[in-house]
Order: sequence, then structure tokens, then C-alpha cells
Amino acid sequence: MPVIAVANPKGGAGKSTTTLVLATTLASQGASVTILDCDRNQPIVGWRGGGSKNPVIVDSAANEESFKEKLDLHRRQRQFVFVDLEGTANRLMSRALFRAHLVIIPIQASPTDAELAAKAIHLIKDEGDSFDKLIPYRVLFTRTSPQIKTKIEKAIITQLEGGDIPRFTHHLNERAAYKAMFYHQLDLNELDAGEVNGLPQARENALALTEELINLVMQKEAAE
Repeated sequence: MPVIAVANPKGGAGKSTTTLVLATTLASQGASVTILDCDRNQPIVGWRGGGSKNPVIVDSAANEESFKEKLDLHRRQRQFVFVDLEGTANRLMSRALFRAHLVIIPIQASPTDAELAAKAIHLIKDEGDSFDKLIPYRVLFTRTSPQIKTKIEKAIITQLEGGDIPRFTHHLNERAAYKAMFYHQLDLNELDAGEVNGLPQARENALALTEELINLVMQKEAAE
């Protein structure tokens, strides 16, 4: 089953938010999904400790010893396995990248994030070269305005296109609902629209991004 790794050397780029939004949206649509939380802070394990009824499975894999065993176990049992990686390059990240069917690189529209995304891409390519394997990846913009692209955002998109760097068409927009998921420990469908601003738009954004992800995975499987 597809393994989707979410990686970026920079903290605060939106790795855990991206993972949680995509995984819970897929699970709420009937897919069987596991998240392996490899972040030492365990933000998604903390989320799972709340009252959400979302069927996504969350498992801790914060050390290299447990990662391979747990990944192999969940791959046999689930349709999708998401791996929320810590920013530091280590052997656990190396193992996750090698086994990934797709690596998502979340970035904010800032020069610093773009530079660190380039480092992540080099790391992915180096890992693939070491094993004579092509590791597919996509850059995902996070915390962007759904209405207006900033000049910096446009410039970074132009740079990515000039370098033939693949990216998601949809962005994970700046929405209060994504932060509320962690605060209330619920998924998007469980949040109260009376308490969270822009919740319908957040749900629409999550569904569009999830659909794009599914199409990418299906295209890869069809090509193999």
C-alpha cells in the first residue's frame, strides 16, 4: 500500500498539519489509513489522545528500531500509511524516504522555506541515487491566502517551474480550522462551524488537496 512521507528540514513548515489534514480526510471518506508519528514531540499522537471518532490509526515511531517493523505491519493492513518525519536528517528519515511512494515537502511562501525545500529535494535525490531508485516528490505550499498570491509566492512558483520541480496544484491554505484540529483534538468534520471561522472552506480545501493526492498515487501505480 502507498507510503506517503511528509518531510522538510525546517520546523513550522506545516508537516504535521499537512499529515493530519490529508490522513483524516482520507479516513473520513472510508479509506483505511495509518499515521506513523516520527516527530520527537509526537504532535499527532497527542491529537489522537483526544475525543475524535475519526478512524485513522496513529502509531508512534520516534526511533529507528521500531520504524521498519511498524511500517511493514501497517503497510500490510492499511490502504495508506503517512509518515510524519522530523526535520533532522537521520537514518530513520533515510529509511522512510527509501520506502516512500511519494514524499510531500510542505513549504511556506518564504525564501527561507524555499531554500530548505531545495535541501530536502537534494536529500531525496541523494537517497534515491544511493539505491538506484527514483523517489517521487511534490512540493506543497502551506499557509497561503486562498484569495491572493503574494509577490514572493509568485516568485517562488516561477523558480520551481523553471527548475522543473513538481508541486501540488492545490495549496493547504491558511485556515483557523487546521489549528483548531490540534486544539480541540478533532477532525474537520467534527469541528463546530459556530466556533471555528471558515470551516466549510477548510473542508473544501482539504477535499480538493486529498483528491489531488489520490490522483497522483493512482497515476504512479498505473505507471508501474
